[in-house]
Amino acid sequence: MRTSIPLRMVFDPMGDELAAARACEAEIFLNTYGNTLGELQMEYGPYEDASVFIALLEPDGSALAACRIITPGPAGLKSLNDAARPPWFADGLRSARAAGMDVERTWDVATIGVRPDAGSSRMFASAALYHGIFVGARANGIRSIVMVMDERARRLLTSASVITQTLPGTGPAPYLGSPASTPIYGHLAQMADVQRRVNPDAHRLIGLGIGLDGVSVPDPAAFRLDEHRLIAAARAESSLLATSA
Repeated sequence: MRTSIPLRMVFDPMGDELAAARACEAEIFLNTYGNTLGELQMEYGPYEDASVFIALLEPDGSALAACRIITPGPAGLKSLNDAARPPWFADGLRSARAAGMDVERTWDVATIGVRPDAGSSRMFASAALYHGIFVGARANGIRSIVMVMDERARRLLTSASVITQTLPGTGPAPYLGSPASTPIYGHLAQMADVQRRVNPDAHRLIGLGIGLDGVSVPDPAAFRLDEHRLIAAARAESSLLATSA
């Protein structure tokens, strides 16, 4: 599995790269679910400070695919908060505890998608994004993921033996333009072990990144969030000082 387009994966992009990731997210959700930019801002605005993106950038700087991760913070994890709202009316934190999640070591995969014009590169780009999530989670000591996922997308994920579980107290229901989405979770070590045993080829691609030809993936150290943001802040400060000098 490969793409003819050289792609560059960026974890926690800044500046123009972040703008490209956001534009990609907006295009995908408008085309797929009819969500406008205003609706996205209303839904994800409370979580902006906790949002981290992974982007697959093309040579011209545009994003072919993007993923928004919500990290633990004062606003909580959106998928757990949304589980308490219509149509589920579940206690998200109680459900998380019942599922064995430590919410302080859980990432919310809030949005993930590939641009509609990706063509034959769609599955490849999706695999690359999921590889980035697994690498980033390991680098930051994250044990579990949670998300509200459209059932069609979930079936594609399951076909790659990335096995998820339904959050206790929930089930498929209409959600933000999707006719059927489900709050789901997974414990990363268990997910990786199952995939390694039942689908070794998918594990090599998604879990290990072997076969992501044409994608430049950063070293695992570049996925460490605290270190990455400290470096970015230092660079921004240095640039500001140089500009004002």
